[in-house]
Amino acid sequence: MAEVTEAPSPPPLPSSKTGKPRLFRIVAYALVFSLLGLLAWGLVRADQGQVDSGLAPDFSLTSFDGEIVRLSDLRGQVVIINFWASWCPPCREEAAYLEYTWRKYQDDGVVFIGVDYVDTEEKALEYIAEFNITYFNGPDVGTKIAQEYNIQGVPETFYVDKNGELRGVHIGPLYPPSLDNTIDELLAEPYLGE
Repeated sequence: MAEVTEAPSPPPLPSSKTGKPRLFRIVAYALVFSLLGLLAWGLVRADQGQVDSGLAPDFSLTSFDGEIVRLSDLRGQVVIINFWASWCPPCREEAAYLEYTWRKYQDDGVVFIGVDYVDTEEKALEYIAEFNITYFNGPDVGTKIAQEYNIQGVPETFYVDKNGELRGVHIGPLYPPSLDNTIDELLAEPYLGE
């Protein structure tokens, strides 16, 4: 009768003393929890909706020409803040109306601020030249201003009264005479400042 022999068992694997697999798991968990935290923060911000009342969040914006404007320095004037982008078709629909309205009211204590959102400087400047836009425009570097106003997209236009209070937001392109009507209402209100 033939004798059955067992195959020798393989030698034990060397133990990992470096801790790399454990470190990898810790880093992976940390990344997953960080991403979940960012997602939760984004959902909370999105649930808040646009800022459309109360004191307008202050900001400084540097124009494409290097000039700087600070919103809080414009008290006593009506301010129209328009978020736009060269790649945005609805922005193109309102561009001529915004420029026309700016020229109509620029000597009446009204300031327009164009905030270019997620764009390249080259394309933004082409857009400004195409529509012959003359009011103040600058890029929202790092989307900081857009985040302060919690915009949902472009175009969006915020109305700031003479006292620095937000008086509403318009989502989507503006068409005559909606902007004119809002400006006329805000100009008729008193300035309560100094």
